[in-house]
Amino acid sequence: MRRNSAKVMVGDRPVAWLGANFWSRTGGPLMWRSYDPAVVRAELRVLAEHGLRQTRSFFYWPDFHPEPSTVDEEKVAHYRDFLDAHAELGMSSIPTFIVGHMSGENWDPAWRGGIERDLYADVWLVSRQAWFVEQMVRRLHDHPAVAGWLISNEMPIYGRRRGQPTAPQSDVTSWATLMVQAVRAGGGHQPVSLGDGAWGIEVTGEDNGFSVRETGELVDFVGPHVYKMESDQVRQHLNAAFLCELAAVANKPVVLEEFGLSTDFVSEPNQGHYYRQSLHNSLLAGATGWIAWNNTDYDHLNTQDPYRHHPFEMHFGITTNTGEPKEPLRELDAFAKVLAEVDFVNTHRVDTDAALVVSSYLERDYPISTAPDRALVFHTLRQGYVAAREAHLPVALSREEDGLATDAKLYLLPSTRQILAPTWLQLHEFANDGAVVYLSYCSGEHAFHRGPWFQKLNDMFGVEHQLAYGLNNPIDDDVVEFTFTEDFGGIKTGETLRFAVAGNENSRAYLPVRANGATVVATDQHGNPALLRYRVGAGETILCTYPLEHMASKQGRVNPEDTHRIYDALATVAGVSRAVTIDDPSVFTDVLEHTDGRRFVWFVSQHAAEHKVTPVLPGGGTLRPIGGGEPVSQFTLPAYGVGVYALEV
Repeated sequence: MRRNSAKVMVGDRPVAWLGANFWSRTGGPLMWRSYDPAVVRAELRVLAEHGLRQTRSFFYWPDFHPEPSTVDEEKVAHYRDFLDAHAELGMSSIPTFIVGHMSGENWDPAWRGGIERDLYADVWLVSRQAWFVEQMVRRLHDHPAVAGWLISNEMPIYGRRRGQPTAPQSDVTSWATLMVQAVRAGGGHQPVSLGDGAWGIEVTGEDNGFSVRETGELVDFVGPHVYKMESDQVRQHLNAAFLCELAAVANKPVVLEEFGLSTDFVSEPNQGHYYRQSLHNSLLAGATGWIAWNNTDYDHLNTQDPYRHHPFEMHFGITTNTGEPKEPLRELDAFAKVLAEVDFVNTHRVDTDAALVVSSYLERDYPISTAPDRALVFHTLRQGYVAAREAHLPVALSREEDGLATDAKLYLLPSTRQILAPTWLQLHEFANDGAVVYLSYCSGEHAFHRGPWFQKLNDMFGVEHQLAYGLNNPIDDDVVEFTFTEDFGGIKTGETLRFAVAGNENSRAYLPVRANGATVVATDQHGNPALLRYRVGAGETILCTYPLEHMASKQGRVNPEDTHRIYDALATVAGVSRAVTIDDPSVFTDVLEHTDGRRFVWFVSQHAAEHKVTPVLPGGGTLRPIGGGEPVSQFTLPAYGVGVYALEV
């Protein structure tokens, strides 16, 4: 199975953007009123000296578009000088047009006429936006420092309707179509995207009117904005990566368009750890561009909105208010050096034999399905992704909505309750043809039609379930123990795995079964079947009777937990190819391949202290530091550190 690693194309040349979202410290969003060419050049210079080559920049809409049919030419002249400053340093910028939302506040042009005039559906207001986009592109499209275009900044926040949390997808997609057409009408030939944050239902499970799948047909790349907060360190470090994987639904390059942190929230060492983890984990998840939020702090703007009422927004900068580098910029600099060393634009992710199945219930509002159903899919899928990374199991997301990939050896359905009837039959066929299909049972988080929405579960897994109508089977223990009654992959007979229990009154439940053809390979502490395998044609199906991924997803500071042992065993049973493994779930690893055949291995530590790593290379070979040096069989990573090595066969 192929994993997304498409690069943004400028002409016929792939590019990898690395930079920062940019407002000058002279005024933040109001910088164009007090534009200072010398300060801007000093700000850009410190970014360039630390390996950054792009900015994402903004036409603050009330200033650049003061009347319905007027562009402020003085502001345009300032912006053109801003582009000149980029060119002087060998940098480029991605202009953003409809900037009515920024850092916790919405602003309208004075002429909008109030929120009653809908940004997506009011014909006159849509025409004014399209006119503005086209006019700005006409003025700037031939400047060599323009790298691409973005239509908006987080339009789902700005475009909300009074009393309605979302706009209809048809209105949003029509608006997006007209905005992209305006870029092309103005002569814009560079890559274009929406700047919406990629928060659509296909990525988050929440409908905000922006369908990443639909608008993906209009754009040249998709740009997630990631500011999630978590209760678990490992999930937090993988948030950006997982969202980049989901954003690939558009089949377009994925650029991590906004990510970062306010240093008011985070200690200095942890600022660096978060940036390092987000950068490298998202690279391994298919991201091919990174634009941090943002270039500088704004200490002296504390009386100016939005900083007056969102004071922490003053300190998202990767430099201080006086231009000194902060820990995030030092991490970006180190990351830039790695990208250069491996010639990243000419690399791709290696193929995989393992599919993490994305139920179409994440993105489709089927009759009598609910928002909690979508949330369950998102959270259990993410925890399955975490377990796969801990098992050093490279996975590709295979979306039911697109039709499942047919070439996987292993199909993972983590705590999956709902899937379509034809897909269920297809999975049975995959097993019959030689694949391994794994499902962990989950009864769901609400009482409406609680239980599995599958037909003939017994036939699929060689069991007889013992469910009673309208009831679930509560898990009374705080910890479930799986004791293995026979060898399973790398798990030996007699070994015991332990799983902390969580969930609500509906989901904290197991599936009581009797084997009817299946082999019980593990039982719980009460002697109930916990893991069963069933021969189906040339392959097999494997049933876990506990919602392991769901239980873990509901807990804080839980990872790594023992589900990774089962995933590792599943990979062995299915014969999944893995170039590198480690006997340590707290060090992730994956491989990029260069077009010339060279391979590079990443090691990303989740240990809070220095830790020794001993890789295993199932296919043989040696590891050599990318910067040169002798081959290594063991090395030490610092706290939450990253090591990159050439794999030489």
